[in-house]
Amino acid sequence: MPQRPYGLLCPISRACEVLEPRWTIQILTELWAGSTRFNDIRRGVGYISSGLLSKRLKELEAAGLIERLEDRAAGTVDYVRTEKAILLEPALNALAEWAQCNIDADLALRDTNVSTLMWNVRRRKINMLELPNRRTVIRFHFNDDPPPDYPTYWLVAQPGSPEPELCTTDPGVDVDLFVETCVVSLGGILTGRASIDREIQQGALFLSGNAGLARTMHRWLRGSSYAAIAGIATLYQGSVLPNRSQ
Repeated sequence: MPQRPYGLLCPISRACEVLEPRWTIQILTELWAGSTRFNDIRRGVGYISSGLLSKRLKELEAAGLIERLEDRAAGTVDYVRTEKAILLEPALNALAEWAQCNIDADLALRDTNVSTLMWNVRRRKINMLELPNRRTVIRFHFNDDPPPDYPTYWLVAQPGSPEPELCTTDPGVDVDLFVETCVVSLGGILTGRASIDREIQQGALFLSGNAGLARTMHRWLRGSSYAAIAGIATLYQGSVLPNRSQ
């Protein structure tokens, strides 16, 4: 059933009528980040179901915000933003900067989907040029309570590859660096609300294995593009790890 309009002669309200349905802004943000395929969008957005994503993409297409490009010969479908959607970038950018400065870090980092977090780490946060020129394996283990469905991930980086492979089962190769953390701690580091050194001191981040990889984590793990804005609300209290089971 269509939502009842606000009935206000207000441009902000009109914009909300287009952008307000749940997941609309998140989908546009994922497209902004470079995803074009259905499965990549779904993995990047997180908890959304396939059915709801399909519905929202059709609504965005009807609103003139995205274009569906089908290549029948290749059997592929890509979704790209239209100029109308691209013009939203300054507004979405301002919204993100406001959130970084005005929403408490604990609230902003709460309830993060671990699988989505690690998918985005794999796609956008690993600087391959800062890793050794050989196969490099980094194991992330999340000690959250309650534990996530998949608490352990392996990033396998190969020389010459644009991004590492992400595994949820042991790939059967030697691990170079063990990273034990929690969602709030890693999320805080990625968003600039905490630092690697601070989280180690707080007991929320534990590194073991290759000393060079541990020492250069700040170089090969990229932060968010909003991590360095002025006035960011930082994470004041880390989540201490309950144990260190490797």
